[in-house]
Formats: sequence, structure tokens, C-alpha cells
Amino acid sequence: MGKFLAGSIFVSAIAAGILMYYLQVYAFYDEIPAGAGGRVEVVSLTTDLPEEIIFEDFEGIDSDSSPLRYRACFTTPQSQAMMTETYVTFEDATPLTAPAWFDCYDAVEVGEALEDGEAIAFLGQKDIHWGFDRVVAIMPDGRGFVWHQMNACGKEVFEDGRPVPDHCPPRP
Repeated sequence: MGKFLAGSIFVSAIAAGILMYYLQVYAFYDEIPAGAGGRVEVVSLTTDLPEEIIFEDFEGIDSDSSPLRYRACFTTPQSQAMMTETYVTFEDATPLTAPAWFDCYDAVEVGEALEDGEAIAFLGQKDIHWGFDRVVAIMPDGRGFVWHQMNACGKEVFEDGRPVPDHCPPRP
């Protein structure tokens, strides 16, 4: 009887681990088709509003479970030089990793390119979700990557547990 109980606990633990892995890595992600929500926008220096840029080969994923799960890849013919003269750059961009199966997005490569000054990050949209900004990074070869990153207001509320500061927009 003891071997049966130990075996059933072992099998249950393995099944729970597999289910948990599946739920974290696959289950809650949805593919974003280009056109239907799959847009690439960057905030203009002149209007301070997001404007759609020229892009191709869009691949994106998102999840309703967290604003941090958004990732996208694309290519653009627009040069970094033109974009820095036209759009708002984003300081302290830190790409977040994506599931391994979303193979067009490599956070390590993008992060190293940003640190080396090879890639340039732009503000895609301020407060895409309250406390989170959309960041768009462009590589010299025209490859682009998009993710959501917690902004200063989000860090104070979500990480530090403080009330919404006066300089932040009200929470919805």
C-alpha cells in the first residue's frame, strides 16, 4: 500500500509540474496577427502621440494575464538616423525574455545591442496599460523588437507598494 501511495504522489507531482510548465509557457499566449492589433507605433517628437511606422514581417504574442507578456518582432526600412530625428527615444530600455518557442525575439541579443549603442530604443506608447510603457527597439539592419516595460509610476506602486504618486496619472 505504501508503494502505491508513494507512486501516486510521484506521478501526481510530475503531472502537476508538466501542467504548470505548459500553463506558464504556452497556454495564456495568443498570437497577434499583423493588422488586427499587430501595429508598430512610435511616439512622435512633434505631436507627442504614437504614429504607425512602416513595417513588414510582423510577429507578435500577448496575454490577458499580464501587460508584461507582450512581445513583437518586425522589420522596417526606416533608418535609425531618421527615426531618432522623428521619434521619442526611450532611456533605460530593458528587454524582457520571451518564451523559447517565440524564436524571432531574443532579449539577450537586443539587450546587448542596446548596451553597445548598436540598437536604439523608442517610446512606443506611454502607459499602454497603467504603469507600463511600450518600448520599440530598432537594430541597424532594420529588425525591430517590441515589449512592455514598467515605468516609474508602475515601479512605485507595484514594486514598492506605495500609493499612486501625485506626478502619475490616476489609476483606472
